[in-house]
Amino acid sequence: MIVGDQGPKKALMIAGFLLPSLLPLALFTLGPMAASLGISFLDWDLLTSPEWLGIDNYRDLLGDAQFWAAVRHTFWFLALYLPLVVTGGLGIALALNTGVRAIGLLRSMYFLPVVTSWVVVALMWKWLLNPSTGLVNTVLGFVGIQGPGWWTDPSWAMPAVVIATAWKDLGFVMVIFLAGLQAIPGDYYEAALVDGAGWWARFRYITLPLLSPSTFFVLTISLINGFQVFDQVFVMTGGGPAGSTTVLVERVYTHAFRYSQMGYAAAMSWVLFAIIIGVTALQFRAQDRWVHYG
Repeated sequence: MIVGDQGPKKALMIAGFLLPSLLPLALFTLGPMAASLGISFLDWDLLTSPEWLGIDNYRDLLGDAQFWAAVRHTFWFLALYLPLVVTGGLGIALALNTGVRAIGLLRSMYFLPVVTSWVVVALMWKWLLNPSTGLVNTVLGFVGIQGPGWWTDPSWAMPAVVIATAWKDLGFVMVIFLAGLQAIPGDYYEAALVDGAGWWARFRYITLPLLSPSTFFVLTISLINGFQVFDQVFVMTGGGPAGSTTVLVERVYTHAFRYSQMGYAAAMSWVLFAIIIGVTALQFRAQDRWVHYG
């Protein structure tokens, strides 16, 4: 039998295997995305008939001070969160890669917050960072340091959200970096030791370059997730105090489910989608300059 005759049958077989996954993807992801794009051109409150506005929702965003404040706060969150979670996750991975005992138990302990509900984590950190009764300020008081207001202080509310977020995500970043570290051949380090290279030289010229694919993956995923920060803000601060922690997804939620401005919220979500796509595309274009595969 000619191999080429199997082409249509093979394609149908592949389609049959993919159908159980493609149907939910189309119904619950691609379909709602297409619907939200259409809704972004409407004025609709879910109760009355929708009214066509064209690009008015997008035009209104340009003059919305609260929207631009949310954009600034989202980037401020990323500026604090990314260095903390990347360096912290890398530090833990380096420590666990030294052959410590019970590495499986330690890895599980660090990964546990990743699979914990965001509501639980946010409530826990809201209690820990309570300015008057929280454990963090109580410990700081024991050593003579006046603790800040954390989530009640506009200057400290965003750092409080960042601390909770980084604590939850450190385990995920640690696992990725640990896998990358364990994939580096030990021969490289042995050759460097023979040449008299110290710890810093080995880390700079061997570990960091060969770990760059893992670093690229961590940065990409962390950026995408960071742009969508919401749960911890909703539970810990609600966007306050004084609007200091309003972020893009919080604005989408507020306009959609508090103000019933579904079209405006949909337009805002598509602007967020465009920002994420743009930043991710820039990352992929820049990876050739610093990411080394093999």
